[in-house]
Amino acid sequence: MSSEPAPTSPGLDATFPPVVSPDREVRRRADARQLALTKPAGSLGRLEDLGCWIASCQGEVPPHPFRRPRVVVFAGDHGITRHGVSAYPAEVTAQMVANFVAGGAAVNILATVAGAGVRVVDIAVDSDTDPSVSEYKIRRSSGSIDREDALTEDETIRAIAAGRAIADREIDEGADLLIAGDMGIGNTTPATVLIATLTNTEPVAAVGRGTGIDDAGWMRKVTAIRDAMRRARPHTRNPVALLRTAGGADFAAMAGYLAQASVRRTPVLLDGVVVTAAAMVAEELAPGARDWWVAGHRSAEPSHAIALRHLNLEPIVDLGMRLGEGSGAVAALPVLQGAVAVLAQMATFDEAGISGRDTDSDEATVPDPRDE
Repeated sequence: MSSEPAPTSPGLDATFPPVVSPDREVRRRADARQLALTKPAGSLGRLEDLGCWIASCQGEVPPHPFRRPRVVVFAGDHGITRHGVSAYPAEVTAQMVANFVAGGAAVNILATVAGAGVRVVDIAVDSDTDPSVSEYKIRRSSGSIDREDALTEDETIRAIAAGRAIADREIDEGADLLIAGDMGIGNTTPATVLIATLTNTEPVAAVGRGTGIDDAGWMRKVTAIRDAMRRARPHTRNPVALLRTAGGADFAAMAGYLAQASVRRTPVLLDGVVVTAAAMVAEELAPGARDWWVAGHRSAEPSHAIALRHLNLEPIVDLGMRLGEGSGAVAALPVLQGAVAVLAQMATFDEAGISGRDTDSDEATVPDPRDE
């Protein structure tokens, strides 16, 4: 394939239509069904809330099982990697893209277990990749954000449009749950810049070890993030300019993908720090998009917890993962599938011929903590 950037397409912009919230009336009916199931109210904890959320996203009670959950891994390199912020060389990105295509990465294995399909797209890998994954390629690598912009304005707009097109394509082909994954050596550096800038967090409180850098690498990373944040701060109210200055083509594409999923009323299971950084920008591009997302997991990266608080999202699992690829979200997918199945398939008290809660009894209105 050619390594030349994709040509500019006329009429592209980063404007999204208003996001419609999940159906509140359906949510009310789902909550009522939970109360009728053969269990004490609230006894399945967060599974109950997750099942009702999916029902409101699908617009039906009971909800149906996911027919086509899909993972899209956005791959891109970052110029900042040249300055010692990662434990791995940049060429690993292209090597891992080939590994995804071959089905040998962690996300491939976890997705197979969960019944999800995986697709990888080269947005800004710093080498030629197979034509099957490079249809939406914007450029080779993004700029070194501590000293230059990640992208041009035109590249930023085209990357957002690429993410939108990828979401549309997946949904049009039947996807009813979307997951974004990431692959890019050094990408936790721009992720941390975006998160710390949007939350006004000091770099030292947000910087993690990424792929396992040593103390000297951590200090280089803090310095790079501090310098990039200095360049990014004037653009906190302009998401396109923020992506151009301090993100990258992969981040812009992920932001477009996540925002468009919400516009298309398709629920999203978020992954770790890189994807959640893009989600923060997506929420700025399409306010209300977050109502269509749930956090799959909490990464070991400190800035991920900061981003989740900012979006008011509570992760489904916390397994100490920090791989990326969409792996944490896919690890949480069976839990979400279980939540849907419980709401859809459990018998009600009436169906099972079981006496329900005595609402006329004072004793029945206060749970006994000894029963917990």
